[in-house]
Amino acid sequence: MISPDHPRYNSLILREKMANAYQEGILADTALIAHGRGEAFDYILGENTSPAALQAIRTGISAMLLADNPVISVNGNTAVLSAEYIVELSRLIPASIEINLFYRTPERVRKMEKLLKNAGATEVLGKGGDDHVTIPGLGGPRSRAHPEGIHRADVVLVPLEDGDRAQALVSSGKTVITIDLNPLSRTAQTSSITIVDNVVRTIPLMIKEVTTLKRYSRKQLKEILDEFDNAKNISKSLNLISHHFKQDE
Repeated sequence: MISPDHPRYNSLILREKMANAYQEGILADTALIAHGRGEAFDYILGENTSPAALQAIRTGISAMLLADNPVISVNGNTAVLSAEYIVELSRLIPASIEINLFYRTPERVRKMEKLLKNAGATEVLGKGGDDHVTIPGLGGPRSRAHPEGIHRADVVLVPLEDGDRAQALVSSGKTVITIDLNPLSRTAQTSSITIVDNVVRTIPLMIKEVTTLKRYSRKQLKEILDEFDNAKNISKSLNLISHHFKQDE
């Protein structure tokens, strides 16, 4: 039992969720490594959502609201950490949810589907037995795309994505929104809109932003999108990291 008084309570709770999900067979062992790497960056960033991240969240939601076919691509870590919020966001946009696993097995896909449906999802794409097409430039399980989901999507939210897949999605003409705590990762550098923040904070903030931006006209949403510069926004997060290391000088 973790005491709520522990100074690292929230972080320890997330670690426990990840460890339990691994033991249950939802996550591959490498998922725990990825989570630890992200946690280190979050610590450096002060475990807070920065103004730069808030701007990227606002832009990402604008893009999703403007989209003809927005899709949320969900891997194991994202589902374990934020399933209920992912489902709520998909309902509000509305957007399809598609399972996306690097270490894909029929058992893990079934468990992912169950996890998402227990969180309230009524339809999940990318299930076992679903039709799929190949994303150009990719091989293996990550190349799978549902014909009515990511394949025909114009905007894709891909939290905690790998660089090769992010690049392939961008190269296929899609607007790619990612959530990545490492502003120097290939995914962060490649994506159209990079939110440098923790997924457990970002998705609830995206839900809040939907409520506000749904009142905006398409022209206003497009202005938000057109004014955003992803490279400059990433630089702001890098400046935060730099400031962290200069504090003790």
